[in-house]
Formats: sequence, structure tokens, C-alpha cells
Amino acid sequence: MKTFLSAAVLLATVVPPAAAAELTVITAGDQNMVDYVNEYLAPIFEKENPGDTVRAVGTGPGDAGSQKILERFEAQAGAEESDTDVAVVHEKFVGPMVEKGFLKKYRGDISTGKLVTSDKARMALGTDVDGYVMPMFASQTAIAYNPALVENPPRSYAEIADWAKAHPKQFGYNGIKGGASGVSFVMGWIYAFGDGDAKTLMNGPFEESQTKNWGPALEKLKDFNTTATLTPGNAGTLDMLGRGEIAMGPVWVDMFYSWQADGKLPPEMKLLLPAPGMPGQPMHYVIPAKAPHPKLAEKFVELATSPKVQAEGIVKRFNWYPGIDAKYVKAELDQASWDKLFKDVTPEDLAQYAKPFPIAPYNNAILEAYERQVAN
Repeated sequence: MKTFLSAAVLLATVVPPAAAAELTVITAGDQNMVDYVNEYLAPIFEKENPGDTVRAVGTGPGDAGSQKILERFEAQAGAEESDTDVAVVHEKFVGPMVEKGFLKKYRGDISTGKLVTSDKARMALGTDVDGYVMPMFASQTAIAYNPALVENPPRSYAEIADWAKAHPKQFGYNGIKGGASGVSFVMGWIYAFGDGDAKTLMNGPFEESQTKNWGPALEKLKDFNTTATLTPGNAGTLDMLGRGEIAMGPVWVDMFYSWQADGKLPPEMKLLLPAPGMPGQPMHYVIPAKAPHPKLAEKFVELATSPKVQAEGIVKRFNWYPGIDAKYVKAELDQASWDKLFKDVTPEDLAQYAKPFPIAPYNNAILEAYERQVAN
């Protein structure tokens, strides 16, 4: 018996543990997205999953980065296994990925899946993506203004148009060049003043007849531009606000707070989200249908979308709005951090006025119409 036990103990000492896995995460976006995974998420995940490792690879900023991920999935369509476990992509690309069968439907299999009720987790620019995505964060545009120069800020697009006429060159935006804050403002303008159905623009289907309903709104915008200041881009709008050259303009909320934290914007500057709303967009976590480590990938996304990580990583590090519902994140944030992010644009404002961008055919048609009827 003693010999048998000794052999068993010896055998136990030489049997190797289960093979460790390397989880591959590819992400569109700036270098800060890669750093966020490698320097923040990976150490937490690896501590919770001893032996497993995480490696993030960036594909580049903007839509081009997500386009490379889509092309990667297309190139691997015939392979037995993907070389990717988790991808982070822009909203407009998840629709084509779902339609082509590239993604795993996993949200219902992770505990944090029930913490998301936003429409943006169900529809992506007109495509049903329900179950295939988990929002990493929500990036939102809003109107920044200087209270010292704007005592009673306009709260709707109609009021903004009147205010700009009464205060020439004090409203600034970048048109549709050099940054999406200006594009967002233009899309919101069409939602507000276009004669068609804004919900159709957001959700589809595409109907050519809808594009005929924008003429009066675009003429109104062309007139608005004669009293507005055209800025060089996202950063240009913020720079002119900081210098006092303009009093109001559309910005990305996370950029606004980052500039404010760096002392490049006066601390008293504020934000508002005007009626009927302005577009923003999430970045989504997706898992390829042929991911080599699907269960481990789900554990990674579950960690990344947990209230604590959303609070510490998404809100406090980057000034992004959380991907999961904000009410679940509040308990993990100190009051100062919560107040900073939601003091001007409240969760209720976001629920009412945070809109998606139009589906791609309408989005492209609006930009073309702007160039043709407003910019010329």
C-alpha cells in the first residue's frame, strides 16, 4: 500500500497542469486602446487565470482599424480556426460581421450581459446584432459652452440656431472635415430639421425618397454657417473654446474632460446634450465564431465589462461613458468621479438624447448632400 501511494504521489508531481493559453485581442483605435488591454486588463485577467496570458495587437485608429479587422475575418472565413479570440471594433462594422456569420453569439452566456439594456447593444446602424456584442464604452458628443459667455444656454437645435444668429461667430464646429464631432452635429441637425422620419435614418431601411426630405434643413444649415465659425477639427473646436475665440461648439465628451483635466479648458466650462439629440457611438467587444479559446474569451469580456473594471478602467482612466448601464457602475465610483462625468449630461439625458449615427447609406448621402448644398 505504501509503495502504491508513493507511486501515486510521484505520478501526481510529474503530470503537467492543463496547457496555458494565450488570449489574442485585436483592437481598432489609437495606441491607448492597446495600452489599456496590455497594461490594465491583462494583468487583472492573468492574476485571476494563472498561467493564461493576454496579448493585444492594434490595427490602427478610426474606421480604417476596424476595416482591417473585418478584412482579417473575411480572409480567415475558410479556415478551421481564427487567429483571434476577442476583437474591439467600431459600431458600423459589427453589422457586416454578423451578417457574414463571422461572430459568436455570446452575450447571453456571460453574467454581465444582463447589465446592458441600451439599444446600441441590440441594433448597430440598422442591423440586428443582439447577443453578438458587448459595448466596451460609449463615446458621446455634446455641446460645450462657456457659462461666462453663455448665460442661458440653448437646449435644443432650434434654440442653438437662434442663439448663433444673435451671437455671430460665437458658435464653432468643423463642418464635416477633420473630426466626427462636426459630423455628429450635422447628423443631429438633420434629425432636428429634416422633414423625414429620424428613426428611419437611424434604423433603416434605406429609401431613396428619404433623401429628398433634407433640402430645407440643408438650406437652413447653409444659412447657419454664415453666422458660425468653422473650426479645423475636433481639437480645433476645443482649442478655440479654451482660448475664448468661440463660446459654444460640439465636442466629444471624453476629449472635453481630458482637456479640462490637463488645464487646456477653463474648469467652469460645461456640457449639454440638446434636443432632439446628437449621435455618439460605442466600441464593441466581439468574439469570432471560430475563436481558438471561446470560453476564455467570454471570461475576458465578462471581466472587461464588469462594474468595477468599467468604473476604474473606462470612466476614471478615459472619461468615457460606461458600456454597461451607468446605474451598475455608480456603486464602484467615488462621488467626485460620478459627479464629474454626469453632472452636466445626466444618465437620463443620455437615455433621452443620445442617438446613433444614421445607417451607412443615409450617413453617406447626408455627407454628400452637405458637400453639394452647404459647403459650396
